[in-house]
Amino acid sequence: MEFGLLYEWQMPAGVSRADESRHFLQMMEQIRLAEEVGFTSVWSVEHHFLESFSHASAPEVLLSWIAAQTSKIRIGHGVRLLPYPYNHPIRAAEQAATLDLLSQGRLEFGSGRSATAAELGGFGIDPAETRDMWRESLELILKAWTNPVVEHQGKYFNQVARPMVPKPLQSPHPPLWMSCTSPESHEVAGELGLGLLSFTLALAFEEVASRIAKYRERIKTATPIGQFVNDQTAVFTMAHCAATPELARERAEAGVMRYQHDQIDLLTSLIPNLKEGSSYDYYNRFVGVDYDKFDYDYLDSRNMILVGDPQRCIELAKQYEAIGVDRLLLFVQYKDMPHEHTMDSLRLFGSEVLPAFS
Repeated sequence: MEFGLLYEWQMPAGVSRADESRHFLQMMEQIRLAEEVGFTSVWSVEHHFLESFSHASAPEVLLSWIAAQTSKIRIGHGVRLLPYPYNHPIRAAEQAATLDLLSQGRLEFGSGRSATAAELGGFGIDPAETRDMWRESLELILKAWTNPVVEHQGKYFNQVARPMVPKPLQSPHPPLWMSCTSPESHEVAGELGLGLLSFTLALAFEEVASRIAKYRERIKTATPIGQFVNDQTAVFTMAHCAATPELARERAEAGVMRYQHDQIDLLTSLIPNLKEGSSYDYYNRFVGVDYDKFDYDYLDSRNMILVGDPQRCIELAKQYEAIGVDRLLLFVQYKDMPHEHTMDSLRLFGSEVLPAFS
């Protein structure tokens, strides 16, 4: 199992422009250290309008800057939002191909459709249309990457015949991934031969294992949307490593819980606006649940987070490896955690945890 990082590019509330710049540069310092100590991939989300949660509104810029600052770590869109007008598929194809060329073939292309009222509403996107729009957009991106001339007539996009340049370095195209937040979407990823970017917020470990098993079974009979099957699984988890369990908790608890509740608020924001029968019906699982019970002890005792001393982190990570996870993506940069604590955690992961999986 390999280890990667996933960044939301979080900032403290009310951050000044000067401090925003400083935080971005500190995160770049973290990523350079992560490459040095053995992390094999770094992924950026894409979010818009979420001032107190994520400043990753231009991931194509962030990932390009990462590519310029590193030499071997894989660089992932985790994910690129494909419903329009987030990103027009031709522009997304052009930008991703350019990044793949500049990074010497290090791009991993994850895509998704978004799931928050603030973002979808801000761009005037109907939540009920996002799955079909995502799929057609991805199909057009693949045409642009693999055909000398791209032409498309569809429900959402009409592209007159044009040559698209540049093409990605990786041939026939970079590995494709899909963000999955429901049991249904895990099976969709398998059906389409896409790598799995699994979201584990507030899920029991047994449920994570069940979803990965469903994906593994479904991908055996995949009809790939791309030109090859990417059967890798990646799982995201909140993480922090420190010299002692007590210190790890002291440093991480506030950030873990803020992220937990912020993310749940975002995920449930669409529910009041959903029509019966929407493809987002799975979010009904969040309705009526008292999330105050998800305190730190609840999460820690059920192995929903990866926080502790090196031995504890190894034990938890081994459980992910045992259920078939190929890449464990760690969220280590919390908006109120001092930069030095994040750096300390990365060093410990590199010196004590990652060698247990080599």
